[in-house]
Amino acid sequence: MTSSRWIAVIASSSVLAVGVAACGGGDDTTSGGGGGVSGSIRIDGSSTVGPLTQAVAEKFKEENPDVDITVGQSGTGGGFEKFCAGETDISDASRPIKPDEEAPACKKKGVTYQEVQVANDGIAVVTNKDLKIDCMTVAQLKKLWDKGSTVKTYNQIDPSFPNVPVKLFGPGTDSGTFDFFTDKINGEEDRSRSDYSPSEDDNVTLTGVEGSKGGLGYFGFSYYEGAKDKVNLVKVAEKPGDCVAPSTQAIQDGSYKPLSRPLFMYPSEKSLAEKQVSGFMDFVLKDQAEIAKESQIVPMTSEQLTNANGELKKGESAAG
Repeated sequence: MTSSRWIAVIASSSVLAVGVAACGGGDDTTSGGGGGVSGSIRIDGSSTVGPLTQAVAEKFKEENPDVDITVGQSGTGGGFEKFCAGETDISDASRPIKPDEEAPACKKKGVTYQEVQVANDGIAVVTNKDLKIDCMTVAQLKKLWDKGSTVKTYNQIDPSFPNVPVKLFGPGTDSGTFDFFTDKINGEEDRSRSDYSPSEDDNVTLTGVEGSKGGLGYFGFSYYEGAKDKVNLVKVAEKPGDCVAPSTQAIQDGSYKPLSRPLFMYPSEKSLAEKQVSGFMDFVLKDQAEIAKESQIVPMTSEQLTNANGELKKGESAAG
């Protein structure tokens, strides 16, 4: 299920262009005011990376008022579909591009790209405020979410859990969060019970969990940070007794296992040849710590930032 949701990115005095991205890359002209560039940048993909992208777009627009930026959130998979078709300049992703499906699609269309890490994230498991579950092991989460699961009430997972009917919410199959969660919890991407309420929109998942007595779901930790007063956070244990709650530190140091992950932007090399796109990507990494904090996303470590700058430079060099 793909739902393409285009978002207006608002700067202090200007509203950036919003609409369905047309085919082709952004147009570069160099006579703009402010930072001296103009043209357009089209971005789509992960709803987890989306808040960071919007924060960067607002700040970049302040310095480059003649650059129009569209930011869509159709999910990581939906974003790669558009990117590999040449419809966007940058694809936001909460997982790496799939080497057996998406990368060949890009190659077929002649779209070359660079994978650039921009932040970190963990997947938060949350419940309705009235559903009290402090911690779940990976095995328990698998019993609940695995393909063919027949769990109907939470006490079927563990007798200490409430005898409350299960009502599940989560991302749709175009989401990188769905891919990552199913891989780490169920052992295989896309392997999941189907009788849950899917959406590419985290707001829909949150509303479902919040409004259902037996509601349980998952989405990016960055999104949870802005909604922590509405739902309960469930700790996750890779092994029994090792319960860990997601936090900036636990995600950066990898102790929140197995649901910590890097977040990416994929600029096309063709678009990196345009000043507004290369400038935007440079801006992402230059201010990544401050922007990550503002958008409630976990920033990169210094080592990750050094590697990210190196990957971006490779892409800019290839773009000529």
